[in-house]
Amino acid sequence: MTDLIASPGAETAPSAAVTEALPPNDGDQPLEWAPREPAPKKHRTALWVGLGAGALLVALGAASMVLIAPGTTIAGIPVGGLTPGAAADVVESRLADVEITLTDVNGEPVITGSEIGASVDAAALADAAFTEHPMWNVGSWMSAPIAGDIALDPALAHKTLRALAPTSYEDAVDAAVVFDEATGTYATTPAIAGTGVDLTGLTAAMTDAVASDHNAGEYSGAPSEAPAAVSDADATDVATNLNTMLTTLGFYIGEERTVPVAPAVAATWIDVVDEDGTLRVVADEAAIQATVDALPAAVDRAPVSAETITNANGTVLRELTAGVNGRALGDTSTVAADFAEKIEAGDAVQPIAVTETPFESTALVREIDINLSNQTVSAIENGAVVDSWYVSSGIGENATHTGSFQIGWKTSSQNMGNRDLTKAPNYFQPDVPWVMYFNGDEALHGVYWHSNWGNPMSHGCVGMPIGKAQWLYNWSPEGVTVNVHY
Repeated sequence: MTDLIASPGAETAPSAAVTEALPPNDGDQPLEWAPREPAPKKHRTALWVGLGAGALLVALGAASMVLIAPGTTIAGIPVGGLTPGAAADVVESRLADVEITLTDVNGEPVITGSEIGASVDAAALADAAFTEHPMWNVGSWMSAPIAGDIALDPALAHKTLRALAPTSYEDAVDAAVVFDEATGTYATTPAIAGTGVDLTGLTAAMTDAVASDHNAGEYSGAPSEAPAAVSDADATDVATNLNTMLTTLGFYIGEERTVPVAPAVAATWIDVVDEDGTLRVVADEAAIQATVDALPAAVDRAPVSAETITNANGTVLRELTAGVNGRALGDTSTVAADFAEKIEAGDAVQPIAVTETPFESTALVREIDINLSNQTVSAIENGAVVDSWYVSSGIGENATHTGSFQIGWKTSSQNMGNRDLTKAPNYFQPDVPWVMYFNGDEALHGVYWHSNWGNPMSHGCVGMPIGKAQWLYNWSPEGVTVNVHY
């Protein structure tokens, strides 16, 4: 049997294979084996497409966790689909670049947000936008706008605007506080309004422009009234506070204002300065120090002993001299600085430290001794006779009663007796001076109608020369012990 014809390009070589019997034939035509079809290859296109879509969904899901929802705006600026950081950058950039044309101004100049210090808290607003409207929350899409309060830097804005529209500006005059020497009080000078470009209206125009499609707008630069930064009311408040301080300003020991400070002196310590439209009280430490240096002369003192009058029982009847502690000024090294700080804070009280020396007390025990045997009165103080003189006591059945008594009611002049001499006590003596009752109707008093001293003469009273009676009246407070004896 011959070899089979090889396929084109195949090598021709003797076959070493064993010749096998042909399959059975069907009549004259032999049956042939059908060739085996190769196994079909597996198609993976759908798998790759599925994997790509899944990855995209995962990526979109992850992005939705960090992005702001579509349709969200901050101050009218769209920030949907951005991270909070990117949103803040967009807001700040748009605000810096916004343009406002100044109408009613020569040349109608254009200013940008950055030139007038326009600002908004973009970072906080962007964080709020993401918190309230995250992309993953489909319900928060196309939400209501998030408002943003745009602010201008007043100093920078007015500087820029003044350069572009000088005729719109006239400086205001602030109210002020000055010391009036004639009245010794602080007074005010009035505020005078000026003119300038209205920043409130300009801010509103800029807010509208930022939210517009063109990021631009216009605003009139014509002059508007510009009130003074320090108003009359502001100055009045400061002056009122200072005048109140003047009534209590001084150096204190405890609750006592030991060294008051006169308004004219205080005026040399205090200035009221205008700092960027705010009145501030400034105290001069060096000027205060000059007063502090003079404090020892006003504060230091020697103790003063207390002196009282008592009766024989020790009861205090009168204070002759009030006791006063001695004192010496303590450390004053920081007093001027401390007081300056207090004054600037509205405090008029500066404590000062002192060392005190207690006063001593002296009691004067006073008694009146009436000796009926020798008809004398003696003034006795702390057991010693201060003075003694002759008197006239009661006589006969009207003899002065003996015993220990106390001065009661006193009067500098009194009528004694009865004008109707037919009735007891059958005498009348007008204007009896320096009367001091000690036992019922028995009294010590002056006598102008006789000078028979040393002899009983009266209806029970103890009469004496007028000069002595006046001295004893002043020497003896009510309650002084009166000893009457023979």
